[in-house]
Amino acid sequence: MRALRIRLARERPGAACSAADKAPLEDLAGPGVVAGYYPMGSELDPGPLIETLVARGMLSVLPVTVGLDAPLVFREATDISGRAPDLLGVPAPLPGAPEHAPDLIIAPLLAFDSRGGRLGQGGGVYDRTIRDLRRRGSVFVLGLAYAGQELETTPMGPQDERLDAILTECGYRSF
Repeated sequence: MRALRIRLARERPGAACSAADKAPLEDLAGPGVVAGYYPMGSELDPGPLIETLVARGMLSVLPVTVGLDAPLVFREATDISGRAPDLLGVPAPLPGAPEHAPDLIIAPLLAFDSRGGRLGQGGGVYDRTIRDLRRRGSVFVLGLAYAGQELETTPMGPQDERLDAILTECGYRSF
């Protein structure tokens, strides 16, 4: 799936903007907090979508890994110069940045299916985080991917959390 995503990224350089253009802003945007991610490698860049949501009044946060078995924390992502690698080496807001619980999580993935199944990187960090946030209240989880990353079925275990919707360069689907 990683090799496929790399190929899709090369073949569809405008996919992030196309996906952002297809987002149902009336359903996603509004007062609240949106958690994006720092795209690593061939992950679809959430930047164009985040910019649109922020322009419509949302506060942008980024995930920070603070412990290998802990849920992610989300810190304000307003100053690009104020970032440092987190525990996994991903650029993240510094510890002094304000923390917020997101209302909308834009989640990266390796694969998805038509029932909201999500295959992540294998560490369970997003699943653990989503489960924790869902226990505490409402959070909407939007997968962001290339349309070609869809599988008939993704392997799901009891610890895996499903997406609420998926957004690709071809369109939006809720589950």
